[in-house]
Amino acid sequence: MKIAVMGGDGFIGWPTSLHLSDAGHDVHILDNLSRRWIDTELGVQSLTPMDSIQERTRIWHTETGRRIHFNLIDLARDYELLKKWLSENRPDAIVHFAEQRAAPYSMKSDRHKNYTVNNNVSATHNLLNALTELHLDAHLIHLGTMGVYGYSTVGAAIPEGYLPVGIETADGETVSQEILYPSNPGSIYHMTKCLDQLLFQFYAKNDGLRITDLHQGIVWGTHTEQTRRHPQLINRFDYDGDYGTVLNRFLIQAAIGYPLTVHGTGGQTRAFIHIQDSVRCIELALKNPPARGARVEIFNQMTETHRVRDLAEMIARMTGAKIAWLPNPRKEAAENELIVRNEKFLDLGLEPITLEAGLLGEIVDVAKKFAYRVDRSRVPAVSAWTRDIAATIDHDPEGKRLKSVS
Repeated sequence: MKIAVMGGDGFIGWPTSLHLSDAGHDVHILDNLSRRWIDTELGVQSLTPMDSIQERTRIWHTETGRRIHFNLIDLARDYELLKKWLSENRPDAIVHFAEQRAAPYSMKSDRHKNYTVNNNVSATHNLLNALTELHLDAHLIHLGTMGVYGYSTVGAAIPEGYLPVGIETADGETVSQEILYPSNPGSIYHMTKCLDQLLFQFYAKNDGLRITDLHQGIVWGTHTEQTRRHPQLINRFDYDGDYGTVLNRFLIQAAIGYPLTVHGTGGQTRAFIHIQDSVRCIELALKNPPARGARVEIFNQMTETHRVRDLAEMIARMTGAKIAWLPNPRKEAAENELIVRNEKFLDLGLEPITLEAGLLGEIVDVAKKFAYRVDRSRVPAVSAWTRDIAATIDHDPEGKRLKSVS
């Protein structure tokens, strides 16, 4: 297939592009490189050294003989340019990663909230609008988040997207219906993913677009089969308080002798998936598109759930790291359960990679190798959800700040 990967320079987009190219597909990356500009804004860099997208694709061609094409397009702002590219290239499938992906970044300030909404919602709508206008029957796969469901405890398994409900009619009878699982976003970022769901629902119903929405858990891991092939193909790896994912951050903290930063009670239960499984799931979704006119297909793209404090204690035992219990910058429940159904990908043949000491050790080894690139001042999570919470945040988990002599 000819596949457009929107946001193909990013944390999941890059290994997905390599994986699909390696499988024989004709891959075209569309990206505005905004994630690299955000690094500059935040004054932080990927733990792993990243070459330009042009150099990365050149190395891939040298190693494999296969080409990945790059197009500098901003989906949220360059609608006509996007439509022109789609009209000229008419891809068979589109994988949509082109959204600002960090909840903490989306809550930093009013400017960051506006940017996240404008970028994410406009990018998604521009893409749907262009597909409709061009009568382009491409299968659209979107990377969403488990966070659309929220993290409240209801004592029942979260279904894959749709919830069966009974509605009482005026005659007193009960009729059955399936609705989108009620949205419960915990940040501006998660809110944009909830809005994406509504956009998908409308365009699938109104214009017959074929859409798959992947509600993904927290990604951990460093390498995929393809990124291991050459040092310059390595994926980006975020450790900072805004973009670093919790398990990867714990492992990096352990590798550099930084306390493992657990916020609140650590009772937050989250869904996880290894990065290799993430790209496999996208390929499985590509091979199993919904029919034209069908409702949006929704998968829960996760393989296991863990409580944050349990992860911290496991890594502390494995590495000897100490744990720092800090105020929580997020406005969320102190404790939650999380039971998630994920039969669809398992039925399609996914064999999950679960937490193992070997894979965790691999991340620690990568962190030690590139420890010289870590700016320790960027490790704490300091983006607060409200002004009141901001006043409680600990900016110095290591206790190294100079104390006043007065």
